[in-house]
Amino acid sequence: MRLDHVGLNVTDLDAAEKWYSEAFGLRAERRLRVDAFDLDIVMLISDEHGYRFELLHRPGGTTGLRAGTPPEAALTHGYGHAAFDVPDLHGAYQRLLDLGATSVMPPVQSPEKGVHMAWVADPEGNLLELLDRSAINGQ
Repeated sequence: MRLDHVGLNVTDLDAAEKWYSEAFGLRAERRLRVDAFDLDIVMLISDEHGYRFELLHRPGGTTGLRAGTPPEAALTHGYGHAAFDVPDLHGAYQRLLDLGATSVMPPVQSPEKGVHMAWVADPEGNLLELLDRSAINGQ
């Protein structure tokens, strides 16, 4: 088995698609509409790495509990964040800030030996972790 995709419910589907495409080099693989639920879906894919990131929007949705920091997210049961492995942590972190992300934690040593991490919130406030594993992957 392997993970196929992660889904994120968003307020503004078009803006989220644009942001995640620019931020992580994703492209829209398919668009779906579920009329019975008034639900629109955009499945984004990384052509380079093969993973998918699904964006979902349903009018009338409300914002649920949204943690502002990693420790706060760990106090909430359920999905707390998505993590992306990036080869240039400082460059990726700055690029996401330039695209409208908010800094949550600048690049630091991770609790995992040889790994560095940073945290941002996307323009809707969803937590994203950036990881640089190049030191342990021999890159």
